[in-house]
Amino acid sequence: MRNDALRSSKRRSPWLILLVLAILLLIAAWALSRVLNSSGDAAAQLSQPVTPALIAQGEVLARAGDCVACHTAHGGKPFAGGLGIQSPIGTIYSTNITPDKSTGIGSWSYGDFERAVRRGIGHDGSALYPAMPFPSYAKVTDADSEALYAYFMNAVAPVQQANQANDIPFPLSARWPLAYWRSLFAPLPGSGAPVAAATDPQIARGAYLVQGLGHCGSCHTPRALTMQEKGLDDSSAHYLGGAELNQWAVPPLRGVKHWSAQELVAYLATGRNSTASVAGEMKDVVQNSTSHMSQEDLQAIAAYLKSIPGDDRPVAADLEARRSATIHTLTAATDLDLGQRLYLDNCGACHFVTGQGAPRTFPRLDGASIINSPNPTGLIHVILAGAQTPSTAQAPSILPMPGFAGRMDDSEVAALATFLRQGWGNDAPAVSAGQVEDVRKGLPVKHVGEAALGANNAQ
Repeated sequence: MRNDALRSSKRRSPWLILLVLAILLLIAAWALSRVLNSSGDAAAQLSQPVTPALIAQGEVLARAGDCVACHTAHGGKPFAGGLGIQSPIGTIYSTNITPDKSTGIGSWSYGDFERAVRRGIGHDGSALYPAMPFPSYAKVTDADSEALYAYFMNAVAPVQQANQANDIPFPLSARWPLAYWRSLFAPLPGSGAPVAAATDPQIARGAYLVQGLGHCGSCHTPRALTMQEKGLDDSSAHYLGGAELNQWAVPPLRGVKHWSAQELVAYLATGRNSTASVAGEMKDVVQNSTSHMSQEDLQAIAAYLKSIPGDDRPVAADLEARRSATIHTLTAATDLDLGQRLYLDNCGACHFVTGQGAPRTFPRLDGASIINSPNPTGLIHVILAGAQTPSTAQAPSILPMPGFAGRMDDSEVAALATFLRQGWGNDAPAVSAGQVEDVRKGLPVKHVGEAALGANNAQ
C-alpha cells in the first residue's frame, strides 16, 4: 500500500509543479502589468493658470474629439456616461467625465486626467479598454491636454451618476492584460512618427486633427486580429484605408479623389454637399463635432486628406455607355425588372432617372461609396430604416429619407439594392434576400414592427 501511495505521489508531482509554475507566472505577469501602468505622473499639475481663454480652447478641442458622443447616453445628460459601446468581448459602458467629485472626475488631478486621455491608464491604475481612443490621443500636445482638463473641470456641469458596470464575461473582464496590449500597440505621448511629413502648415494642422483628437482612424482604418488599428498615421498604407463598423462599410479617406476640398468641408460642416449626405455613425460625428469646428480647421482637414496618396482605380471604358443605358431603360419605363420598377416607384422622384439627385438636397446614387461598397449592409440599412441629415448651424434644416422596411419585403429590398449597385456607372455584386433579412433583424424595434407589417402585407 505504501509503494502504491509513493507511485501515485510521483505521478502527481510533475502536474503539481506545473500548476505552481503557472500560478507564479500569472502573478509575475500581473505584477509586471502594474509596472507598465505606472507611466506618467498621476500627481502632475497644470503648468499654466486656468483662464477663460484656456477653457474656451478646451471646449473647441473637446468638440474636435467628439467626447460628448461616447460619454453621453441616449437621452442622458452631457458627459455623464452610460452609453453602451459594443465590442468583440462584450458591452463597454462609457464613464462619467463630468466634474462631479463622487461619481465623475471632479477629484482627479491633471496627472490622472492626462494618463487616462493620452496613456489609457485609469485614475486607479487600471488599464482602460481601447474603446477610449488613447492611441490617437497620444498625439495631443501637452498644451491642448491641459486646455481639455481646464474645460472639463470648469465649464462642464457636474452630474452625480454612478458608472455602469461593463457587460463583459470573465476572464475577458480582467483588465491587467490590457497593459501589454497598450505597450505593444499604443504610442506614448510625444513618441512615434510626426503627425505629417509636410512643410505646409495647413496640412500639418489637418494631420494633427485627423490623427489626434479627431481619431478618424478608429473607424476608417482596418484592424488586425488583435484589434489594434493597422496604422496610426499616413506612414502606413493601411491608415484611413476603409474598414467596417457595426456592419457598416466605412469608406477610405485616402485622397478622397471623388470630392473636391470644398466638398469635403461642406460635408463635415453640414452633413451634405453637392453629391452626398451623411448616414450611419457619421451623422453623430457631424452633429456633435465637425459642424462646430472653424472653417480654417475644416479646410486643414480637407487639405490633409487630399494630400494622402489614394487608390487610383482605373475608370471603366464603357462607363458612359452603361450610364446611358440605365437612363434610357428608366426613361422608357417598359420591360423593367423588379429592381427597376421599385426604383421608379419609390426613388425616382428624388434621385431621378439619371441617379444624380439634386445638389445638397438629394444624394447622388451614381458612383456613391455606400452603394459601391463590397459590403452592402450600409445600403440595405438606409433602404430599410431611412436616414436624415443633422441640423447644424450652417444647415439648420433636416432632410429626411423615409425607410421602406414596412413597404418592401426582403426580396424586394434585395432587388432594389441590386439595381442600385449595378445601374448607371455602379459596379458591385448583387444583394440577396438573406443579407436583407440579417440587417432587418438588427433594426430598432420601431423598424422591426414596420418590417413585420410589410412582410405580412406582401404575402
